Amino acid sequence: MTQTQNQTCRTLSRLALVAALLAPMPALAQQEDRPDPRPAQEQPAPQMKGLAGPYLAARMATVENDFRAAARYYAQASAKDPADVYLQDSALVALSSAGEVDKAAELAESMVESGRDTELAGLLRRAQLIRASDWDGLLALIAADSDPARPIENDLLDGTMQAWAMLGAGRAQDALAKFEEMAAADGIGPIVNYHLALARALVGDYESADRLLEQSEAGSPLLGVIARVQILAQLDRQDEALALLESLPGIEAEPQLLKLRQRLQAGQPVPFDVIAGPADGIAHLLLSFASALSGSPDPEPLALIHARLAAWISPENPEARLMVAQLLQDRLQFDLAETEFEAVRRMGEMRPQAELSRIDALSGAGRHDEAERAALALTAAYPDLAQAWIALGDVTRQQEKFRESIPSYDKALTLLQDAPAEQRWFPLYARGIALERSGLFDRAEADLLAALEIRPDQPSLLNYLGYSWIDRGENLERALGMIERAVELSPGDGYILDSLAWAYYRLGRYEEAVSPMEQSIATMASDPLVNDHLGDIYWMVGREREAQIQWRRALSLEPGESGEVDPDRIRDKLERGLDAVLADEAATGAEEPPRAEADASE
Repeated sequence: MTQTQNQTCRTLSRLALVAALLAPMPALAQQEDRPDPRPAQEQPAPQMKGLAGPYLAARMATVENDFRAAARYYAQASAKDPADVYLQDSALVALSSAGEVDKAAELAESMVESGRDTELAGLLRRAQLIRASDWDGLLALIAADSDPARPIENDLLDGTMQAWAMLGAGRAQDALAKFEEMAAADGIGPIVNYHLALARALVGDYESADRLLEQSEAGSPLLGVIARVQILAQLDRQDEALALLESLPGIEAEPQLLKLRQRLQAGQPVPFDVIAGPADGIAHLLLSFASALSGSPDPEPLALIHARLAAWISPENPEARLMVAQLLQDRLQFDLAETEFEAVRRMGEMRPQAELSRIDALSGAGRHDEAERAALALTAAYPDLAQAWIALGDVTRQQEKFRESIPSYDKALTLLQDAPAEQRWFPLYARGIALERSGLFDRAEADLLAALEIRPDQPSLLNYLGYSWIDRGENLERALGMIERAVELSPGDGYILDSLAWAYYRLGRYEEAVSPMEQSIATMASDPLVNDHLGDIYWMVGREREAQIQWRRALSLEPGESGEVDPDRIRDKLERGLDAVLADEAATGAEEPPRAEADASE
C-alpha cells in the first residue's frame, strides 16, 4: 500500500464526529486507481503472472458487492504475491464485508506482526484484542501507534478505545480521566460524554451518568434511550423513565422499548444491561462510525466493516446485527443480509421498521416469494400492526394476486379505523386498485373516492380513478379534469401522461392525444404498452406508417411477458390495420385489453 493509501485509511479510521465522518473521502475499493506517488523508476513492476485472473475477478466481485467471491479471489491473488500489502488489505475489506471476520483478523495479525500493517489491519487487530478481552495488549498496541503531535480531537477512535481498555484492565480512575480529557476537546464532547456516561454507569455512578446522557447528543437514538431509561430506573426514578418512554413516537414498533415499558408498568426491576462491559462500549463506538459513514450518497466500504466489527465484538447486540443486515441489503446482498436478520429474530428482537424496509427491498429486487414470506412472518409477529398488513397486501398486489391482497387491506383499515385520516388514504387507494382489478368496481370506486377526500391532490390517485371512469364511459368530464390535474401536479410522470393521452383517445379526441403520448414515450421508451398506445393514436390521426413502427417496437419489447399487451392483437393490427381489428371486436363484443397502471406507492 502506498503512503497516500495509508494516509487515506488513517483519516477514515480517525474521523471524529458525524460531520467529519460524512466528509467526502475516496473508497477503499477505488484506491488501486490512485497513481503511485513515487518516481516511475522506483515503482515496482506489476507482477501479473498467475495474478491477473484472480485479481480481475476480485475487482469485478467488489464492484458487484459480491463480498464472498471478492474474498475468495483476493485470497488467491494475495497468495500469488504475499508481499503485496495492497492485495492483502483488499482481502481484509472483502473478508470483513462478507462476515468472515475471524479470517480477516488472522490475516491482519500476521500483517501487523510481519511489519506489513495498514490502518485497516490495525483496526482488525484491535478488534481481535477487544474480543479476547486482552486489554493490556490493546493498550500496548494503541500506545505503539500513538502520535503525541496529533490533536486529541483527531483521535476519537483510539482515544475512546484506550479509555474503555483502561476500564477493562481495572484502571477505572485512569479510564474516567481519559474520557474527561477527551470530552474537553473541541467538537467531540457529545460523543465522548455518551461513552463517559456508559462508563460511569458501569462503575455504579448513575447520577453522573444521567446528567451526561441528558446533555449528550451522541449514541444511536435507540441505545441512548435504553441507557437513559435503565439509568433512571437504578435511581428509583421509574416515573421519569416511564414518561420518557411514553413520549417517544413509534414505540409500538420497538420491541426493546416495549419490554422496558412493560417492566416499569409492572413495577419489576430494570437492570442496567445496555452494555455489559468495555467490549460493548467499543461496539457502540464502532456503530456510531458505521452509521455516520453509511449516511453518504455513496457509502464508504468502511461503514459495513465497522458494523461487522461491532457485531463480531458484541454478537448479542441486536443493533449491530441489524445495522449489518441493512447495509448488506442496501448493497443488494440479500442472502448475507438474511443471516443477520435471522440472528436478530432469534434474539426476539424482530424490528417492524427494519422488516418493512426488508420487504420493500426484496420486492424491488423481484424476490417476491421471499418478500411475501417476510410479510407473513411480520403479520404473525405483530398482528395489530397495520403497516405489516399493508405490506402483505402490497406484496400480493404487486404479483397481481389482487383478490388475495384485499383481506390484508381490510385488516389494515380495521386497525386504522380510529387513526387520523392521513394514515388511511394509502390502504384505501391500494385496496381500491385491488378491488378494481378484481372486477369489483363499485367497492373500488368507494375506496378511491374516500382516499381522494383525504388526499385531493394526490396525482396517482387522481389518475387512477379518472382513467377508470373514462374506461367505463362514466363521469367523463370530471374524469378528464382529474387526469389533467394529475398532469399539472406531476408533469413528468410517464404513466399519467399515458393516461391523459389514452383518455383523449377513448373520447375520440385523437389529435389532442398525440402530444401527451409522445411526451410519455420520451420517459418510457421501453414500455411495450406505451408504444402500442402511441401506435393506435398515430393510426387514428392518419400516420399509419408511424403506427406500424410503434407496433413493431412494442412487439420487439416482448409484451407477452408482462401480460399487459396481447402480442397477437398487435400482429393482427400490423396485418389488417387497427380499423379492422376494432370492427371485429365491436362485432363480437370483445373488450380491448385492460390498460396497466403505475404501481401504487406511498
